Amino acid sequence: MLTAMTVGHNVYGLGLEQGVNRLVDYNPLWPRAFAEEAARMRSALGPLALAIEHYGSTAVPNLRAKPIIDLLIGVADLDHGMQMIEPMTSLGYDYAGSQGIPGHIFGRGNPRTHLAHVVVHGGDQWVASLAFRDRLRTDADLRAEYQALKERLAAKATSRAEYTAGKSEFVQAHSG
Repeated sequence: MLTAMTVGHNVYGLGLEQGVNRLVDYNPLWPRAFAEEAARMRSALGPLALAIEHYGSTAVPNLRAKPIIDLLIGVADLDHGMQMIEPMTSLGYDYAGSQGIPGHIFGRGNPRTHLAHVVVHGGDQWVASLAFRDRLRTDADLRAEYQALKERLAAKATSRAEYTAGKSEFVQAHSG
């Protein structure tokens, strides 16, 4: 079987340079890219990962997104994120700490192709992240409103942090 690992990230149209805010059209191959990466993670992380979910805009059909697969890894305790550093490094990820939010973040690739967010399985961040994804999947009006916001932010934000911060109020308002 041909995988992203054997032919490179371009088979899925993934990869975003550091400091760049660029949205691309939804790629129907992104769920496959997620499934392949989640399988690699499950193998490397074993029982530390209680669940792995595809979330973020690449998990929402018909929504433009930064070409980075976001993975949500659920753990029993946030301290388990520190135990993931070595196995995630073996998969090509670098540890980015918490970036000011509860949990741990790992990034893969330069340009960046994957971001893995480690949070408490069933905790507030886990529930809110998946609720927002699911609402975007089922509510075309909400999806269009969110896409318009993302387009405006991508055009004017000077950093990815500014882009993300600009979305936070909208995301919080529609995550419950």
